[in-house]
Amino acid sequence: MILELDCGNSFIKWRVLAANARQVMGEGVVDSDLALLDGVRAIEGLSLVFCRLVSVRTAEETASLTALLSATFGVSAVCAAPALEMSGVRNGYESFERLGLDRWLAMLGGFHLAAGACLVLDFGTAVTADFIAPDGEHLGGFICPGMPLMRNQLRTHTRKIRYGDVAAERALESLVPGRTTVEAVERGCLLMLRGFVMTQLELARSYWGENFVVFLTGGDADLVSEVVPEARVVPDLVFVGLAMACPLS
Repeated sequence: MILELDCGNSFIKWRVLAANARQVMGEGVVDSDLALLDGVRAIEGLSLVFCRLVSVRTAEETASLTALLSATFGVSAVCAAPALEMSGVRNGYESFERLGLDRWLAMLGGFHLAAGACLVLDFGTAVTADFIAPDGEHLGGFICPGMPLMRNQLRTHTRKIRYGDVAAERALESLVPGRTTVEAVERGCLLMLRGFVMTQLELARSYWGENFVVFLTGGDADLVSEVVPEARVVPDLVFVGLAMACPLS
């Protein structure tokens, strides 16, 4: 079996694949290394032979996790690394090694699936947009706060904004003007997010007309999917790129 990990700043997304890499045997999202071990251990008939991961954590945190995986499961993790060019995609950053690895892998996956120009929109703690031209040239991208960051900033800096996750979820059942604080905050943040998406689409059209593919990925992708009905929602787009960056052989 193959263990794949996407280690973000806040959460670890994981999945275990069958040996042929075609079947998902188990998956989850956890907030700690120990929770990861518990989730993976729970898979029936677990027998790991390979592990690959992408991490945006510090080198020390990543090394601690890989050591834990080795001690627990007896596998050495192969970590995705920055590259100037890979699988037909050329990194567009002035210092290519400073581009977030999760963004880089999502771009590899998107260009592979699109076989041409694409716009990759990733909705996590932060939201990222990246533009990949038909020849694989990365034109650059944008980063802005995602829903978690926007709501947490308002909660932190405005004393009277206090509500839980259940109230937040209910508030997004409609987008009419809010009549409570939670409705006003959640709906306002979502409209800002959707406005960001629309500007990215306009820019992509200015480059390529209608000849490009839009990919939505990340935990909050569903919040914007209805304003981009033509988009392909690929929750595991980073894992598509990870398989390309860290092949089994």
